[in-house]
Amino acid sequence: MRKLAVVLSLLAGPAVASGLNIEVAGEGANGTISIDLFEDVAPAHVTQITALAADGAYDGVVFHRVIEGFMAQTGDVEFGDSTDESFSMRMAGRGGSKLPDIKAEFSDVPFDRGVVGMARSQSPDSANSQFFIMFEPGYFLNGDYTVVGRVTDGMDVVDAIKRGRGANGSVIGEPDRMITVSVTD
Repeated sequence: MRKLAVVLSLLAGPAVASGLNIEVAGEGANGTISIDLFEDVAPAHVTQITALAADGAYDGVVFHRVIEGFMAQTGDVEFGDSTDESFSMRMAGRGGSKLPDIKAEFSDVPFDRGVVGMARSQSPDSANSQFFIMFEPGYFLNGDYTVVGRVTDGMDVVDAIKRGRGANGSVIGEPDRMITVSVTD
């Protein structure tokens, strides 16, 4: 039923939301991250993210890939929900949602510290539900990944997210998670 509600909300038209509040808890981060979403820059991506958030799809989802000096990635609603009894950190980060992938919406907004971008596979048009928050500028991403917003409050919470290990930044052990994600006007 939840999938149907998300699809119906996407068909209803563009999101009227202007942001997200993400309650984070774990070994590293505890607190709220507020994000201003850029509806004018990436309307299709913002619509999908806000529909998933409004439906509660992001609640309980872990930060599965966190690279020091680069970014923290989350949003795998298919395999990253830590409240699901089939959850496994080995699978987190491999999925998306039941919604279709989104065509790239590249812009001239640079990947500065605190910018939120959409994660994707090799195909530019493969973003779905996963997103990342920049710890530091990553200008090599400019024009190749879709920018969807910027952290307006809670960068101290972002900075405290438990780091992963190795080149791919996989989090070992107990990851930090998004407890609740709510849409703001």
